[in-house]
Order: sequence, then C-alpha cells, then structure tokens
Amino acid sequence: MSIFERFKSDNSEVWRAYINHQFVLGLAQGTLPKKSFKKYLGQDYLFLIHFARAYALAAYKSDTIEDIKQAASGLSTIINLEMDMHIEYCKEWGISEETMQNLSEATETLAYTRFVLEKGLSGDLLDLHVALAPCLIGYAEIGKKFQDKVTQNPYGSWIKMYASEEYQSAAIDQMNQLEKLAAGRGGEERFTSLSKTFNQATRLEIKFWEMGLNAEWKHDNE
Repeated sequence: MSIFERFKSDNSEVWRAYINHQFVLGLAQGTLPKKSFKKYLGQDYLFLIHFARAYALAAYKSDTIEDIKQAASGLSTIINLEMDMHIEYCKEWGISEETMQNLSEATETLAYTRFVLEKGLSGDLLDLHVALAPCLIGYAEIGKKFQDKVTQNPYGSWIKMYASEEYQSAAIDQMNQLEKLAAGRGGEERFTSLSKTFNQATRLEIKFWEMGLNAEWKHDNE
C-alpha cells in the first residue's frame, strides 16, 4: 500500500467526508446554489496564490535537483494551468480577476493556507508535501469520481477540469513524490505524526467547502 493510501485508510472517515461533502455532491448534481459556488471561486483564487507559494517553498526546502524540478513542476501546474483555467472560468461566472484580487481572505482560507505554509516552514519537505496532498490529489479523485456528471450540469466544466488528463497526471506526480519522500525521509516512527498532518489538512479542506455553502456573495443578486 502506498503512503497516500495508508493516510487515506488511517483517516478514512474524514476523507470520505471530504470527497463526498454536500458541496461536492451539489457540484456533481448541478444543484449547488450559485452564490455558494461564486464564493468558493473567489476564495479559491486567493487559495491558489498561497499554494503557489507553498511549491516555491518546496523548492527551497529541496536537497536535490530532482526535488527542485518536481517543486517547479507543481508551481507551474498551479500558475500556468490551474490559475489560468480558474481565471477564465471565473469570467464565465461574471467574476473578474480584479474583483478576486480585492477580496478579503475568508477565515477558512487563512486557516488552511497558513497551516500548509507553517508545516513547510517548521518541518521538512515531507511534512510540506503531506500537508499539500489532500488538495491536489483530492481534487483529482473528485474529478475522476464524478467525470460522468458533466452533461447538462452548470458545474460540468469544473468537474472536467479536474478529471482532465493533464490534472490527473499532476496528481500522479504528486503521489509519486510523496512516496519517494516517505521512503527517504519517513520511517514508521514518523507515520503517526504525518497522518495527523494529513488529517488536519483534510479537515481544513472540509471547512473550505463549508465556507462555500455558508456563502453570502455580496456581488450576486440571486
């Protein structure tokens, strides 16, 4: 069993709550309130900025050129793939990049992104990648799970983005990096601590979904 599968197994209840959250099911079924999705989109823009910083930190924390290249690849995925797609997608929902730039960070956004950065600053490269894993890999799992729910669905293109071959490839790369780091820096004595980090990051993902559900998007008149 891979280290990622072990983390999922050790935290099965919270992982199921994450990938089967009411917010996610609403996306898959096309029933999520539009104001909830717009709130999520705006905060996700700010979220991605900090996750780009986290991959830049991963390069700094790296000891080998291979690890630096992997971190650079993750950074490129965020700023050249995910962020660009996110900005274009938000335009379709009437949300400009300027609007998102001027948003205040929600408490949930602050809590999650600073948690990841703090794990990277205080720990090593493995600590950082474990904190990052639920986001990048979790979104790939959600996209793949609901890839047949895109027809006549207002959120179908969002699902397709994370089900895409390019994004799935990035998630596989992240899993492989996690496995490599665990083999070189892990050991059974670290598993309990790392699993706790994985659990905390996944619970913060759940809070991010809930932030969307509890939205009051002030620019939306619906």
